[in-house]
Amino acid sequence: MSSRQTSHVGGRMKRTKSDSLMSDTTQAPRAGLTRHIPLLVILAVATVGFFTLGDYLTFETLRDNREALLEWRDSHFWAMAGAFVAIYIVIVAFSLPGAAVASMTGGFLFGLLAGTVFNVFAATIGACAIFLAARWGLGETLTARLESSEGTVKKLKDGLRENEISVLFLLRLMPVVPFFVANLVPALVGVKFRNFLITTALGIIPGGIVYTWIGVGLGGVFDRGETPDVSLLWEPFVIGPIIGLCVLAALPIVIKAIRGKKDA
Repeated sequence: MSSRQTSHVGGRMKRTKSDSLMSDTTQAPRAGLTRHIPLLVILAVATVGFFTLGDYLTFETLRDNREALLEWRDSHFWAMAGAFVAIYIVIVAFSLPGAAVASMTGGFLFGLLAGTVFNVFAATIGACAIFLAARWGLGETLTARLESSEGTVKKLKDGLRENEISVLFLLRLMPVVPFFVANLVPALVGVKFRNFLITTALGIIPGGIVYTWIGVGLGGVFDRGETPDVSLLWEPFVIGPIIGLCVLAALPIVIKAIRGKKDA
């Protein structure tokens, strides 16, 4: 091969390497930004929904449209069920106001059994959607930092990994933990999606039953011109069993902590 040909090939190889390096450096920021798009969209829609939908997803809206809703349910049950589940998924996935109203609407329209099934299914799918959006974006970065952390952060991370199922159940069962917090925090600290899915589907059943149960009686409440009494959630016969489930969920953590102290 002549020197001219060699220099030509060498120059082409250098350009190829430099082009690939430039493409890698330009694609990396784009890929990083693309990962955050789903979570950014959710946050944007949640913000807009908070200020615009609060007056629509209410008991008053349900009361004013209940005759039309019941008529459509009776004539197109599965279409109504599909529309209800889809709307509920959107409410949860985008953390829109009205989740409690939607849960009670499920009981009002479909009864305790079917309403609970639809509510739990829709809430679980919506929770998984926001979990995956957060995990795909900010969660990956934060999880990587937690994995390389030391000291107190490492102890907290290891403690969470050892008691992942119990902690996730507690997040779902404790009424004081907002639903969107229980969706986002696990994604940001790197819990397993399988564990998140299982604990969400099972952990929201007790609260789902209570909200659906209240919704079953909404017809009578509307007839009397009253407002649904959500304070029922804090009655001893309701909150008592839920606290009992919280204690059972926390029990493995307590046992491990006691055993750890004894071993030390």
